[in-house]
Amino acid sequence: MKKYTPPSITAVRLADSYLAPRMTANYEVTIPSSIRKCHETGRIEAFKLDWKPGMPNQPHIFWDSDVAKVLEGMAYAVAQHPEDRALAEELDSYVDLIISAQQPDGYLNIVFTSQRPEERWSNLYDCHELYCAGHLMEAAVAHFRATGKRKFLDALCRYADYIATVFGTEPGKLRGYPGHEEIELALCKLADASGNNKYYDLARYFVDERGRTPNYFVEEGKKRNGELHYGLENRQAHKPVREQHDAVGHSVRALYLYTGMADVAAHFDDAGLFAAAEELYQSIVNRRMYITGGLGSTPIGEAFTEDYHLPNDTAYAESCASMALVQFASRMLNITGDGRYADIMEQTLYNGALSGISLHGDHFFYANLLEVDDNTFTHGVTLKQRQPWFDCSCCPTSYCRFLPQLGSFCWSQSLDGNAPEYRLNIPAAGTADFGSAKFEVGGTYPYDGNIPVTILADGDFTLALRIPAWCRSFRATLNGETLELQPEKGFLTLKRHWNPGDRIELQLDMPVDVVRANYKVTSDAGRIALMRGPVVYAFESIDNGNVLPRLCIPADQKFNLAEAAGLPGVRAISVQARLEADNSGDALYLRAAARAPEMEFQALAIPYALWQNRGAASMAIWMREEK
Repeated sequence: MKKYTPPSITAVRLADSYLAPRMTANYEVTIPSSIRKCHETGRIEAFKLDWKPGMPNQPHIFWDSDVAKVLEGMAYAVAQHPEDRALAEELDSYVDLIISAQQPDGYLNIVFTSQRPEERWSNLYDCHELYCAGHLMEAAVAHFRATGKRKFLDALCRYADYIATVFGTEPGKLRGYPGHEEIELALCKLADASGNNKYYDLARYFVDERGRTPNYFVEEGKKRNGELHYGLENRQAHKPVREQHDAVGHSVRALYLYTGMADVAAHFDDAGLFAAAEELYQSIVNRRMYITGGLGSTPIGEAFTEDYHLPNDTAYAESCASMALVQFASRMLNITGDGRYADIMEQTLYNGALSGISLHGDHFFYANLLEVDDNTFTHGVTLKQRQPWFDCSCCPTSYCRFLPQLGSFCWSQSLDGNAPEYRLNIPAAGTADFGSAKFEVGGTYPYDGNIPVTILADGDFTLALRIPAWCRSFRATLNGETLELQPEKGFLTLKRHWNPGDRIELQLDMPVDVVRANYKVTSDAGRIALMRGPVVYAFESIDNGNVLPRLCIPADQKFNLAEAAGLPGVRAISVQARLEADNSGDALYLRAAARAPEMEFQALAIPYALWQNRGAASMAIWMREEK
């Protein structure tokens, strides 16, 4: 079933002004600062298994995963920066520490080993044993691919082997599955790295057993007399996954599950499971996704709610969920070769997946709202400013491992070595080296649609260039000659013998688009948003003053590109707006009052992913439309 695969972590070297600086900041700031935080909070030291009551930094059920995600990011950084021997040695020291915590039977978890050994696997619904195991597996795979060393990989294979003795349909085994999904996709990675397909079998078990009757979580809750907080839908366990039609529950758990479903479907050529993943994907992107690629409409259960319920100022849109959507869309793209998945992958990547981290790389949003002002708080914390860390730091640590992978989303390659094909999914500037084929992409995408692609090595292969769905007209030339081609499934495909210096010039029309939401999205009724290419724009008080609720935007106007103070190289949008005068005085409500007069106002919109990088601010994406 699977058609394409992403390149290795070192094959693509980005050099653009939008994505590449994020990778640099991750290597120089995010990973080192996250390591320090993991030390300060005791997360790394917890693997010594010497915590006792009364000591500070009591280990938490998700700490294993935080450390594992940082280590996964470190492994990618080691692969991309082989000259950094100090980082490689530091990574190996943490790997040795983690391996030292593994029990003789293969079990590996800091909380249940050091504090509650008698409670192993007794609360899958609430606790994170399988979730943590999955992240450790992903870290081990990354370490193996970066260094060639097997010690971490072998340790996690032993853990997976032990897990397979505990869970399954055979007599004497638990017919359970994770309360927080993730191990499903991790086992698929473990199988590919180790060459042992039995881990795919275990992944398929966890996917297919979920939600069956009798429901494991219900029976487990009865045994421990425990409440199922937020209910079975929050854990996507209300029915078998093949019978689920809508994306429900905790958005991050859901997206990890759906990604694992896609991986399992691809490996087993399971059309039914893929159809289920496709239906859930359509539920998300057609009815339950914010324009930014944000997922999760409520902080209650960090969850999806109902179709078209997408409030802006109470959104959850967790950073981890957008990163997971990029992964899910990438899987669907590579399985099918259909560019419509790349459209969502790109839209999410350039907006909601990057808005959660500062440009400097050490401050974060957990929730990514689409409208923030002085009245916007969560848990007593203002959302006008990113935070340096969270007690639940899944998002900061996720960035450590997500950002080094940005280049792998930009390209794909065919699995058929006899007829190689290379696909440019996202035309970010940089180089791609696939061994027998090498490319250089120029331009300033996503700020400009002029994209030169130069061939650096000769060969016979197919090159496919994506034409995004948002692009209404384009032009392509090869060595100066116009190409009379039309895209199929979103890609222009050229199969020929290539010579070094061959050059394709792709020009994508990239006007400013006025976007209106479906009227069922009542939060956005009478409002418009601005997009240019894949980038969603937002109005920030830094540029416009504290008047955003009073601004009205005429849709019928010529939008011009502009500079934004404090954001060098960023293409902002200059907007002719109208500012409604404030005649409210001290009154809370004005009864039978005439509408306040308006005045002309020059507004400025910047890319949403870059807001709150110049100080605490208010922000809004959806603005009232001036009729």
